[in-house]
Amino acid sequence: MADIDLRIIGKAGRITLNRPDTLNALSYEMVLAIEAALDNWAEDPSVELVIIDAVGDKAFCAGGDIQEMYDTASAGNFDYGRKFWRDEYRMNAKLYNFPKPYVAFMQGFTMGGGVGISCHGSHRVVCENSQIAMPECGIGLVPDVGGSLLLARAPGHLGAYLGCTAARMDAGNAIYAGFADYFIPRAGWPALITALETSGDTGLIDQAALPAPEATFKARQAEIDTSFGAVTVADMLRGFTGTEWQQATEKALRRNCPLSVECTLELVRRVRGFQAIEPALGMEYRFTSRSASEGDFIEGIRAAIIDKDRNPSWRPATLEEVTPLKISQMLRPLGADALKL
Repeated sequence: MADIDLRIIGKAGRITLNRPDTLNALSYEMVLAIEAALDNWAEDPSVELVIIDAVGDKAFCAGGDIQEMYDTASAGNFDYGRKFWRDEYRMNAKLYNFPKPYVAFMQGFTMGGGVGISCHGSHRVVCENSQIAMPECGIGLVPDVGGSLLLARAPGHLGAYLGCTAARMDAGNAIYAGFADYFIPRAGWPALITALETSGDTGLIDQAALPAPEATFKARQAEIDTSFGAVTVADMLRGFTGTEWQQATEKALRRNCPLSVECTLELVRRVRGFQAIEPALGMEYRFTSRSASEGDFIEGIRAAIIDKDRNPSWRPATLEEVTPLKISQMLRPLGADALKL
């Protein structure tokens, strides 16, 4: 089987990711294949719904396959990365606007690019081991693939917290934050998928769902709102008094790229008023298209993926050194180079 298996079974268009050895990382070719399938199935009357799942227990999709992005950008060629993001974002927008039910089964890690092919669907299913996150700040990016819109719509300032810290959400927290809809134990998925393929009836998902597990972030909502309402992340840290939660939060924030963290806070705030995914993707692209040429993306990938020394040399080095001008420069309009969907 190829990296991605696209077929029609009964009344369902079926997408199965099949790269379990790479945690089903999303390659450029897989992005284009999903887009083509969505285009075909949107117009095909025999397809009543789309179901996406993945092979393996560890991950639905842990993100994009960024090796080639690193190789080309390191050589001074930034066009490949920009092309990847443009085409991926176009696919994300088509998924968000897909006219038929889109059912995503998200086991294990669902992160970054994996969020973009699942969490914009109409029916989003999680299970006991689901771990959803937007960890882009750790590699010199900002939450993208439309993730900024999901974060902006989370309760209070929870989205800013999730994006800036890269905190992971289990099933209960993912449902609370608006990244998922249904909790269904993994053992029940095969029978449910078969029934959906046969009937096309998404009401079966409601029937199979169990009450959502406890959302631990709900108990922290007031503290999150107070903290992440600060003008900048550096301002927030200056106001911390040293509680256990504040210490853990500061550690997570300082582990990530300072420029990315501060730009993520601003990005989520700008996106909050948007009613559609297209302007959110456009705002994300302002940063990602500059991330290698003007930001820390190359160094972030080197430290996390290539050398794996987990010791990146960020520029600026600390949150306190990120100026309002630098944030503005990374998120300023791109003019003729703006994302066109």
